[in-house]
Amino acid sequence: MTIEPALADRTREGRVRMRGDERGGFDDFVAARSGRLLRTAYLLTRDHGQAEDLLQTALTKAWFAWGRIDGDPEGYVRRILVNTYATWWRRKWRGEQATDVLPETGVPDRSTAVAEGNDLWHAMGRLPRRQRAVVVLRYFEDLTEAQTADVLGCTVGTVKSQASKALAKLRVDPALTDETGDRA
Repeated sequence: MTIEPALADRTREGRVRMRGDERGGFDDFVAARSGRLLRTAYLLTRDHGQAEDLLQTALTKAWFAWGRIDGDPEGYVRRILVNTYATWWRRKWRGEQATDVLPETGVPDRSTAVAEGNDLWHAMGRLPRRQRAVVVLRYFEDLTEAQTADVLGCTVGTVKSQASKALAKLRVDPALTDETGDRA
């Protein structure tokens, strides 16, 4: 039996691995989990367009590594999301250039009006990148400390300290306190 080279890869051990079988599992994974992963990307970026770009980039990277993923791939893809998000913010150029004249006016997005009225959203935006990632994974995605540490590639102690610092900052954030200094 011969296998066409375009449909198979050889592993280090010399075994033949079929690429066609991998794609079916990947398609099922994307159909089942993309909504949840998009929510995570949105909570990290705070922008719908960037969240979609981040998820698409992460899924592209996951597709190339699909044959190497053992067990449940959601944690692996979530780690790609967080690492890609961190890499984007390390770049100096953000891909946008300021101009004096806007090219066109768009239809107002109702979701931004809701987001602008949300004090917690503003407070989350003021957290450093790492602390925001810990808060999103621990409290919005409901991952354990060990799972969060695995996704971020750090120790459980780091997750605990970053979560503690983030919660301390949120407790004293002016957007979350009323005029008398009490929590809203």
